[in-house]
Amino acid sequence: MHRALIPFALSSAAAAVLAVTGPGYAQELAVQAPRAKIVEPARGARETAIFAGGCFWGVQGVFSHVKGVISTTSGYTGGRAATAHYEDVSTGTTGHAESVKVVFDPRQVNYADLLRIYFSVVADPTLVNRQGPDHGTQYRTALFPTSPSQAQVARAYIDQLTDAHVYGRPIATRLETQRGFYPAETYHQDFMARNPTYPYIVINDRPKVDALKHLFPQAWKA
Repeated sequence: MHRALIPFALSSAAAAVLAVTGPGYAQELAVQAPRAKIVEPARGARETAIFAGGCFWGVQGVFSHVKGVISTTSGYTGGRAATAHYEDVSTGTTGHAESVKVVFDPRQVNYADLLRIYFSVVADPTLVNRQGPDHGTQYRTALFPTSPSQAQVARAYIDQLTDAHVYGRPIATRLETQRGFYPAETYHQDFMARNPTYPYIVINDRPKVDALKHLFPQAWKA
């Protein structure tokens, strides 16, 4: 692995802000985004959503602690199957984004709730092709709706956040067509859970999980 080990910080916002700190952890500013006004009705017991928000280690780490989430898988979305490999994706030329497939029970947590968590603690949606210490198109923030209703909810929520001036800069997160999700290599899966003291995790990703627990205690699961 060759993740750069530099502190990560989300942008300041007009919304409520919580500073999360801890022994050995870098300070992280998390934005508490408002509840979505438009919510997708629950259809069945399982639904899939795909989120790209920088390094997939942290994205997976956050969503794995959300009540109602059944499973999370780190992977690549946006490019071809032939280039869905870490070394290729790391060049920034494949069209892929590091992403996480989240399977959830919409009767317990809806897609709009996951969007709220994403925009609050997972990623800084105002940055273009970078998150924290990581740079390149593979680290862009993007949503890959898996249904027309998800796309409708996502567009409406981005408009809601924009109108409310939640962030100090324009939202750069894009809605992209989901052309296929390709699971990442085994060593990337549940990397945060398996390597809690890895320096990149301690500096960049653990504060996101702490922010989830503090800002959304009703959604937290150990």
